[in-house]
Amino acid sequence: MKKGAMVLWGMMCILTAVWTSCGVEKPVDVEKVMSTPQAFVGSDTCKMCHLEHFDSWQMTLHSRSTQNVQENLDAIIVPFNEEVIRRDLARVEDQLKVSSDQIYIPEEEEIMYAIGNQWSQMYIIEKEGTLYIAPVMYDIESHRWIPYYEDRWRERPWALKCGGCHVTGLDLETSTFTEPSIGCEACHGKGSWHAALPKTAVFEKRNTIINPAKLTMGIAVQICGSCHGQGKSTRVEGAEWPVGYRPGTALEFFYESKSYEGPEEFIQSDEFAKGHHQQYMAWRQSSHFDKGVTCTSCHFVHQLGIPPTRSQTISAGSKQCFECHVMINKVQAHAIHSFANCIGCHMPPIVQSPESGAIHSHVFKTVLPITTIKNPNVPNSCQTCHKHKEADLRALQMAFDPTGDIGGGEEQGATEFGEFGEFGQ
Repeated sequence: MKKGAMVLWGMMCILTAVWTSCGVEKPVDVEKVMSTPQAFVGSDTCKMCHLEHFDSWQMTLHSRSTQNVQENLDAIIVPFNEEVIRRDLARVEDQLKVSSDQIYIPEEEEIMYAIGNQWSQMYIIEKEGTLYIAPVMYDIESHRWIPYYEDRWRERPWALKCGGCHVTGLDLETSTFTEPSIGCEACHGKGSWHAALPKTAVFEKRNTIINPAKLTMGIAVQICGSCHGQGKSTRVEGAEWPVGYRPGTALEFFYESKSYEGPEEFIQSDEFAKGHHQQYMAWRQSSHFDKGVTCTSCHFVHQLGIPPTRSQTISAGSKQCFECHVMINKVQAHAIHSFANCIGCHMPPIVQSPESGAIHSHVFKTVLPITTIKNPNVPNSCQTCHKHKEADLRALQMAFDPTGDIGGGEEQGATEFGEFGEFGQ
């Protein structure tokens, strides 16, 4: 036998030995697998084949949305001290619906799950077989305890009101769930068929899971909207999350978003939300929505390594805007401000969160002082800047547009235009 043939024969023998030792995938009845109801299997099952994606997901806030305190006591980020908690509550006594000394404060041993660990943390406890969010929460930004539905927390079962967006695979009938986080299947759908099918069933396996990157953008973005919005279920009375919604389907069939028309608890005016978890609703009012710019145009869902920004945006601050907006005409506010901060004006922090201050608006529109003049309940971009926090509204508006009609009384402040030469410095 020639030397080359001997080498080839040797390699074939080695490959055969390796193939035999590793074994061959056992035959799987594809039709039988796909005839059973689809079920959630959990992210720990997904990681067996998608380890890189699993690792990247673990670096996101989604992976830590809800943590089991019974299994990991360190999930609670602050000691429970009743004296300290009541002292913080007394600080806002005039805003409480229940006296600070009467608000229920759970023992640390009662806590079953902790929700959140970046801006604030809430605590799930059980009362008479039902899970509730405790009426006190810790605000990480201000390092203070604040109330949470202190007067009616027992009227708000966690599973019905918000559980579906805090965990994956929640069953309302049993109040059980697959995993205490926003796991893989929250965005990719139930994975039992996908996990059970062999790799050799290439096309069937691919068709049994949702890949949002392969959906049309109009449907893919609704996956984000299923939790980053405010509204009510169309399927279950009293539920405030889209019960029955599956990634890849039309959200509004399962969920009725809050209207921007008329006074609402969470709505500022026609376009501007005032409560958190409303980015999807605000975005739908924006020019970004009209132009096809979606959530994942700016935010990543999971990537390898530590997230580059706190909000998991692809670039930090205004660098994100410059990915698309290169040229800016130097007119009006652009003529007197530096170009270093698009976010400050076009995404003003006007959306109130419980204590931390505010969240950036996702309407992507500058809120001018004239808006606040006409509707005092709506903050404006100029006064969210520390430099102009106490400035006169009419003077600010006249600085922006000296020829404009402010209306409603004397145009005071017009003569003070000179003081605004320092804008942006």
